[in-house]
Amino acid sequence: MTTRACDRCAGEFMLARRPVCLGGRELLRTVSPQKNDGGGIQLTEAGMISGLPRHVACVMDGNGRWAAQRSLPRSSGHAAGEAAVIDVIEAAHRAGIEWLSLFAFSTENWRRPDTEVDFLMRLVQRTIRKHSVMLYARGIRCRFLGHSDARIPPSLVRDIDELADLTRRNTGMTLTIAFDHGGRRDIVQAARSLILNAVPADEVTEETFAAHLPCPDTPEVDLVIRTSGEQRISNFMLWQVAYAEWVFPPVLWPDFDAAQFWECLRIYRSRRRRFGDVQVPVRMERI
Repeated sequence: MTTRACDRCAGEFMLARRPVCLGGRELLRTVSPQKNDGGGIQLTEAGMISGLPRHVACVMDGNGRWAAQRSLPRSSGHAAGEAAVIDVIEAAHRAGIEWLSLFAFSTENWRRPDTEVDFLMRLVQRTIRKHSVMLYARGIRCRFLGHSDARIPPSLVRDIDELADLTRRNTGMTLTIAFDHGGRRDIVQAARSLILNAVPADEVTEETFAAHLPCPDTPEVDLVIRTSGEQRISNFMLWQVAYAEWVFPPVLWPDFDAAQFWECLRIYRSRRRRFGDVQVPVRMERI
C-alpha cells in the first residue's frame, strides 16, 4: 500500500498500486456515499442519479491486447491484471459500494487453448491464496458465481469454498467473482428450478423467477464497467444488468486503476435513468 498527501486538500488517498491524486475534496464530494432507506439508487425529479451505485460490475477486458502491445505472451497480460483487480476492490470498498461483481472467467472461455486455461486456473488460485487475509480483514464477503464445471481443478474448488466460508459472516461489501459463469446458463437453471419445484405458470413473475437464479439475493446491477473500449455484454449477468448503466473506458484492464474507477462513478452520476419513463430533463447543477 502507498499513500500520498494531495496538495489540493491535504488529505490522504490509499491506493493498491501507485499514488494518484483523485481530485481532493471536490471529487470526494462528487461521489461520496449517500444513505437512503432502500439501499439503492436515488433519483431527482429529472431522473438524475444522486448518490453512488449500489451494485457495480466489471468486465475485465483487454489483458491479451495489453500483452500483445508489449510483445509478451497472453499469460503476462492476465498476470498484470491482478493489480487492477485489487485496485478496484480497494477503491469500491473505500467509496462505500455495497456490491461489486467481477467477470473473471466465462463459460465460453473454456474454448481457449489449454495452456491459457491452465494458467488462468493457477492465477485465480494464487490470487485467492495471496489476498484472502486482506479481503477478510476489510470485512468483505466473497462469493463465486458459477464454478460448476468438472474441469476446474479440485484444489481450486477447495480454495474457492474456503474463501467463501472464511468471509461469509462479513458484513461489508459483497464481492462476487463470476468464474465459469454464463448469464444464459443462469437463466436456464432458474427455469429448471421453477419446473422442478412445480411452480404454477400463473405464479411465475419476474420476482419469483429471480428468486430461482443462482445467488438470488444479488441486487440488480446499477453500473457496468467494461474496459478496453469493447461494447458487448458477453453473456454477463444477463438478468441483473437489464437496466444497468454502461461505461466503456478505452483503457486495457491491466492499466485500469482506482482513479479511473472513481471517474466511472462520476460518469454514472452524470446520467439520467428513466426506466422507460419520458420525464422532461431539466438543467442540473454541474458535477
